[in-house]
Amino acid sequence: MELVRGLRNLSRHGGGCVLTVGNYDGVHLGHQHMIGVLKSRAGEFGMTATVLVFEPSSKEFIDPEGAPPRLTRWREKFLALAAQGVDRLVTLRFDEDMRAMTPRRFEQLIVAGLGARHVVVGDDFRYGCHAGGTIETLRAAGEQHAFSVEQVAPFVLEGVRVSSTLVRGRLDADDFDGAARLLGRRYRMLGRVVHGNELGRTLGFPTANLRLLRRKSPVHGILAVRVHGIEAQPLHGVASLGTRPTVGGSELLLEVHVFDFSGDLYGRLIEVEFTAKLRDEVKFESLESLTAQMHRDAARARALLSKVESG
Repeated sequence: MELVRGLRNLSRHGGGCVLTVGNYDGVHLGHQHMIGVLKSRAGEFGMTATVLVFEPSSKEFIDPEGAPPRLTRWREKFLALAAQGVDRLVTLRFDEDMRAMTPRRFEQLIVAGLGARHVVVGDDFRYGCHAGGTIETLRAAGEQHAFSVEQVAPFVLEGVRVSSTLVRGRLDADDFDGAARLLGRRYRMLGRVVHGNELGRTLGFPTANLRLLRRKSPVHGILAVRVHGIEAQPLHGVASLGTRPTVGGSELLLEVHVFDFSGDLYGRLIEVEFTAKLRDEVKFESLESLTAQMHRDAARARALLSKVESG
């Protein structure tokens, strides 16, 4: 998949495209349905299937504290869209200039900058400052600038419209099976293993530590996980996702203890797949109490994961 980052690079990519615009957080089944339509139309037009996203999202830029937790950081989104067969991902920085962009300027951007000839959008699509642009105004612009607009109906599963908000709700309720049905896959986080304070190793539970690179997480607590990217098959483990209150931590960190593994993972890119939540993160009175609970958590995670694996 081709990547274009920034307005300055848009002029290099002519030839026209079939375009969709959105946040695409999670790349869930609803997004996948939209991409399916995008790819089908791109084939009919003989043009590239192009997705336009903004980084950060408009909500994160305007209200960082109030914005919902990300399901996917940018790299995860890139890989998920590539796996769906998108030809080109255009990422534009959302800043004050983008925030002030009028619907008319946005229409000019997708025509002159991206060469859009057909635009695929959802039924709730809005664009431009104050969300002043609607599907109706986009259709009117299309008549003026020779591009067509296709409105795609919501994707419904089990009687409910699939959305990123719904996925976050499932994860917040610790319903990982429900989230997987909406995503079309188990929820995972991707990260590079970094050095920590090696407290886990001291306590007999060496961990692979991943910085989340996101302000908030949709998942918290102590969890049974499967780890991808170490061996050919995923390895079982137990993870803590939180701030480590027992040792006075403050940074949100994902710490993964991989069962029966002793190799060096520093610098490795791994994916952590969340299977079930064991408990919330709590502050223990001593490291001895913490260690005893870690043994109980590991035993429970082993049993649960073995049960899941055996069907």
